[in-house]
Amino acid sequence: MNLIDRTRALLDEAMAAYRGTGHEARLREVRRRIDEPLRVAVAGRIKSGKSTLLNALVGERLAPTDAGECTRIVTWYEDGHTYRVTAEPAGGGAPRQLRFNREDGSIEIDLDGLAPEQLDRLVVTWPSQELRTRTLIDTPGIGSLSESVSQRSWQLLATEDEETPADAVVYLMRHVHRNDLEFLRAFHDTEVSAPNPINAIGVLSRADEIGAGRLDFMASARRIAGRTSSDPDVRRVVQTVVPVAGLLAETAATLTEAEVDQLRPIAALPVPVADALLLSADRFAASNPDVELAEPDREALLARFGLLGLRIAVILLRTKVASNATELARELTARSGIGQLRELLGSLFYERRDVLKSRSALLALDALAHSHPVPSGDAVATAVEELISWAHPFRELRVLSAVRAGWVDGRPEVVADLERVIGGGGTAAHLRLQLSPDAGAGELSTAAAAALARWQRRAEHPLTTRELAVAARVAIRSCEGMLANLDARQD
Repeated sequence: MNLIDRTRALLDEAMAAYRGTGHEARLREVRRRIDEPLRVAVAGRIKSGKSTLLNALVGERLAPTDAGECTRIVTWYEDGHTYRVTAEPAGGGAPRQLRFNREDGSIEIDLDGLAPEQLDRLVVTWPSQELRTRTLIDTPGIGSLSESVSQRSWQLLATEDEETPADAVVYLMRHVHRNDLEFLRAFHDTEVSAPNPINAIGVLSRADEIGAGRLDFMASARRIAGRTSSDPDVRRVVQTVVPVAGLLAETAATLTEAEVDQLRPIAALPVPVADALLLSADRFAASNPDVELAEPDREALLARFGLLGLRIAVILLRTKVASNATELARELTARSGIGQLRELLGSLFYERRDVLKSRSALLALDALAHSHPVPSGDAVATAVEELISWAHPFRELRVLSAVRAGWVDGRPEVVADLERVIGGGGTAAHLRLQLSPDAGAGELSTAAAAALARWQRRAEHPLTTRELAVAARVAIRSCEGMLANLDARQD
């Protein structure tokens, strides 16, 4: 029986043990959650671009992204058969369906006289291919001027008395702030991984601003993200840090042909004239005889592209690299960094869905067993502790956490190899073995066998430190698992 099935069986036993108590409904909700899409929270400090990034990931302008603190209420975006917005009152109470409109891209919700403080969350149900495998949670900004607004994210993701509603978090930072590290430390549990960065990715947001407006901004942003990722304090709380130009990614995902038509006359201007026009936002927004665009249109373009995005789009159109909305969107997407983030979400979160789902459920079950024990629940509590202690995916998480915290010593290339083999860069066999995605079964088996022999030698070597020897035995089990899975595929 695999990990997710064992977790389901334990939840079924727990529901029987707690039948007739007030906790049965909570366990049913946890049991139902296992089969739902992965819950990924988008968090960060105020003005870090959370809503913009969420829109880019969904591929639609759903979350509001104006200059104010847009996200004052925790808002869930999930797939469904119909378009609906539901408000769930704080402290319980019947959910209320709310009116909304979408005249200017993002959804505008009528709270119907309700104050944000009266609501626990909003649930936006939206038919979307991107939301079928994940539910995205938009959270209020950390460090908000309103303490009650900022506290909502802490209560959602860094609660200490019960399980967090999110399975994983994408945390946006413009630079590493002390509050960022405090929040991420609080998000990680201590029972499964002590603590573990496995369910968190850092995003160096607004990467275009980091590059000081240069067209090669992403190169500078990647260097900064690399240095941030290697910071020991950061490695303890997130798997990695990647740069993303969120506005560029959102605009690329939602670009229209009408907007490209507005850009074409600018691209047709002589290069010195166009460069002078795009020298500053004020100059572009001001009335200009060279551009027959109304002031609201110019302001709309600035809001959608940003000044750097406009420069890039104009160059791409002028040089014929792109000639329509589809081609321009593809080029802007490639320059935004969103592709790398999507790949990381896939390899680090979505491929690890069952582990993250089991982790969330077992944490909930463990918390309940300790806070509200029942005589018939002792066997369940013991089984939960055993599963958390001995299930191999959780052992991989603990070793990965130890590696990231610097508790496993060894040559850098050995530690990097260990991190890959136990799934630090993704759980797929080709990622663990550092092979191409199209590697055949034979090549994978050969590499897995070589890795197995390599880690067996390290585990048995008399000069191997105790910590590395323990980690090596976990790596051996990971290699054996890969070989078993590859053999099963070839049968």
